[in-house]
Amino acid sequence: MIVPPWMRLPCLVCSMPAKRTLSLFSGPGPSNWSKVVSDAEKIVGYPTSFMSLRCLLSDELSNVAMHVRKLVGTQHPLLNTARGFVYDSKNNLQMRGLVVLLLSKAAGPNHTSSDLLAQDMVSGIYPSQRNLAEITELIHTAFLVHRGIVNLKELTVCDGPLKDMEFGNKMAVLSGDFLLANACTGLAQLNNTKVVELISSAIGDLVQGVYSENSNNTEDNSIIAGVDAATWEEQTFLSHGALLAKSCQAAMELAQHDSMSQRLAYMYGKHLSLGHKLHSDLQPFVKSNVGDHVAFSFSSAPVVFHRDIVGQERWQQQLHQAKTRNQLDYSKLLATVKSEKGVSSAVNLCCYHGNKALEAIQAFPSSEARSALENIASAVTKF
Repeated sequence: MIVPPWMRLPCLVCSMPAKRTLSLFSGPGPSNWSKVVSDAEKIVGYPTSFMSLRCLLSDELSNVAMHVRKLVGTQHPLLNTARGFVYDSKNNLQMRGLVVLLLSKAAGPNHTSSDLLAQDMVSGIYPSQRNLAEITELIHTAFLVHRGIVNLKELTVCDGPLKDMEFGNKMAVLSGDFLLANACTGLAQLNNTKVVELISSAIGDLVQGVYSENSNNTEDNSIIAGVDAATWEEQTFLSHGALLAKSCQAAMELAQHDSMSQRLAYMYGKHLSLGHKLHSDLQPFVKSNVGDHVAFSFSSAPVVFHRDIVGQERWQQQLHQAKTRNQLDYSKLLATVKSEKGVSSAVNLCCYHGNKALEAIQAFPSSEARSALENIASAVTKF
């Protein structure tokens, strides 16, 4: 059996000196991530709730907000997404823009270019890089809204009236398209062909990743078969990592940094995104106790890795053993997954990606912004 590199390497994140993260971590717990983000926001000049006020206060979006009120009383996910347009303290929806800004500041100005003036920078960041961070968030939010489309065939009475849910789907499509159109307009105004190419390809990756997820996450596929570990990582990069990775690279391009700086920024964004997704997937498995009724996805990393390790035949047996009166007992299945190596494999992989993100950022000059990026990479490995 070939052991993947992330299972062989030591975890630099876990062995980093306490001195580096002392000011940001008060101890284990869910507040660590919010504290890291909050401190990092101060470094770049303002909170990450910075989506264009011209967009948020426009007549079009005001009409969207007015129409969304009609969905009150239904279970349409557009409601929850709408509440998080600007800020969501639990999920930090705008973390991507923050990372783009921090990397921009960590790299600093390009002193070899006569086209860019250092006096144009605000808090060490070019205006075009701030616009890019905003565009990145608009694209991400647009896809969040589009993902809120409900399968009407699976509706129950408690979800709300069918006509309201149909209306919610229309609003999800139109609202997402509106945000995406604003992002594309801003992208064109950056006047950089390579940046347009990078972000456009990231949008294509998002579409491909979401499509693959939806294809594999049907009830039969996700519970009985599903993807293997290698395919999971490929799909996760497309749907969760490509946008940040390519936005980080684009931020270096806007400051006219060399190809090596662009490559390192890309690698930081890629590995941070994958580590963040693994951290999220692991929460039900590292926070729950025996007997807890915790919801988890069959396409989450621990389940995918568990299924890959034990094999299809044994997985089928475990599914059968977890059933009570033809109903799947999720608490029993969660305990089964936790008893095997799927969870530890996911933790190792999370640590590996945090390792690689830290490695990529070391080439940038030592600064407050670089320290914040290091702390963010460390935070995704804390459970």
